[in-house]
Amino acid sequence: MQNQSPTSNWLRSYYFGRAIFSIGWIAAAILLKDLATLLLVIYPLWDAAANFVDARVNGGLKANPSQALNVAVSVITTLAVIIAASNSSYAVLAVFGVWAIFSGLLQLYTGVRRWRQYGAQWVMILSGAQSALAGGFMISRSVGSAMPTILDIAPYAGFGAFYFLLSAIWLVVAGYRQARA
Repeated sequence: MQNQSPTSNWLRSYYFGRAIFSIGWIAAAILLKDLATLLLVIYPLWDAAANFVDARVNGGLKANPSQALNVAVSVITTLAVIIAASNSSYAVLAVFGVWAIFSGLLQLYTGVRRWRQYGAQWVMILSGAQSALAGGFMISRSVGSAMPTILDIAPYAGFGAFYFLLSAIWLVVAGYRQARA
């Protein structure tokens, strides 16, 4: 059953915030290619911070083990991106691929866990599954001959923005329907 609680309101705002960040990140990736390394470091670091705050709002890291693990995975990824960036763009794409798989599976688990209480989680479940698949695609591209750039990661961020925006809108509509009932 859906619950229009402060936590549900938080999720709506959280999803809108994640979508806006991702859209801004994509715009920066396209317009500020000279800052590609910085943007590539910021992306998983933002994900770690967002998961940390969301878990804290929803009962803490102990109550949200998938998000606690996602925070750790994203922090490790941030460090791995810093190291990989000094090696090659192929290595950076491989790191992002591995991260997309792990963070996607953890997001999928978080969505399943939240399904009954908050609704709109089918989008997060779909997003998590697609993230894991995108990670495999990025890894396959990281061993290819075409030189990867930040624009190889931008579609991944774009799909994330779409899914977070769709989740936020779904919660708005569900809240509206519940208020009218």
